Amino acid sequence: MTTDAPRDNLKGGAWLLADMGLNIWALGIVKALGLGYPVAQIVFLRAAIGLVLLSPWIVRNRSAFVPIPDLPLQVLRVGLSAATLTASYFAISRVPLALFTTMNFTRPLVVMVLAALLLRERITLSQWAAAAIAMIGVVIAIDPEGTALGPGVLALGLVILTGSAAVIVTRRLRGTPTIVLMTFYTVGLGLCTLPFALWSWQSIPTAHLVPLLAVGVFAQTAQACFLRAHYNGDAGVLSVLGYVSLPLSTAAGFFVFGETPTLRFYAGAALVVLAAASLTASRGRLSLMRVR
Repeated sequence: MTTDAPRDNLKGGAWLLADMGLNIWALGIVKALGLGYPVAQIVFLRAAIGLVLLSPWIVRNRSAFVPIPDLPLQVLRVGLSAATLTASYFAISRVPLALFTTMNFTRPLVVMVLAALLLRERITLSQWAAAAIAMIGVVIAIDPEGTALGPGVLALGLVILTGSAAVIVTRRLRGTPTIVLMTFYTVGLGLCTLPFALWSWQSIPTAHLVPLLAVGVFAQTAQACFLRAHYNGDAGVLSVLGYVSLPLSTAAGFFVFGETPTLRFYAGAALVVLAAASLTASRGRLSLMRVR
C-alpha cells in the first residue's frame, strides 16, 4: 500500500511546460540585460528574491532543519550550484539560446560518466556510445570552423561540469527534505555571491529594476513548478517532454533576439537529443526490469 497521490501525466506535463516557460523568460531577461551588470549582482538578486518567496514555507517547515545531516555535502552542493548558476548567467548573455539549451541536454550524460567514476555505478556499452554521440553533436552544433570558442562557450562547459557534479552530490542527499535542499541552495547562492556583488555593484535604473527582480520570481516559481511536475507525472513521460524546451528556446532566440541557427547546428542538436533520449529510454527499460 502507498499513500502517494495517483499519477496524472497531463497535469504533470502542464506543470513542466510552465517550468520551461518561466525558465526561458528568466534566461531571456538575463540575456537581454546581463551584459550591462556584473553576473554576481544578478545571481545575488535572484537568490534574495527567491528567499523572500521561500520564507513562508521555511517557517512552516522549520522543524525539518533540526538536525541538518551531511552538512559538508550540503556546503559542497551549494558551492557547485553557485558556480553553475553564475557561469550559466554569464554564458547566456554570450551564446544563442538554442545552443545554451542544446549543451544542457548533455548534463544527464555527464552525470552518468561522473557516477561511473565517483560512485562506481555500472555503465553499459550503449550508454557510453550515447555519451560519445552527444559529444560529437556538441562539436558539430558549436561549429568550430565558424565560431571561436569564446568565453561564453567555455563558461557553458563549466556549467555542464559543475551542474552535473551538483547532481551527483544531491543524489547522496536523497533523504534530505526538499525544503531543506531548496533553502540551502537559495541562501547559499546569496552568501557566495554577496561579496562579489557588493564589490562590483552597479546602480539599477528604474526601467531595469522590475525585469531584474522578475528573474528571481520566475526562477523560483519555475523550481516550484518543476517539483509539482515530478510529483504529479511519471519521470519517463516528463523526461521526454523536457525536449520541448529546445524548440521553445530556439523560437525565443529567433523572435526575441534575432538568432538564426545554422543547418549545422540543427544536425548537432539532433545528435545530442538522440543521445539523451536513448539514455532516457535505456534507463526506463532497466527500471522496468528491476520492477519485474
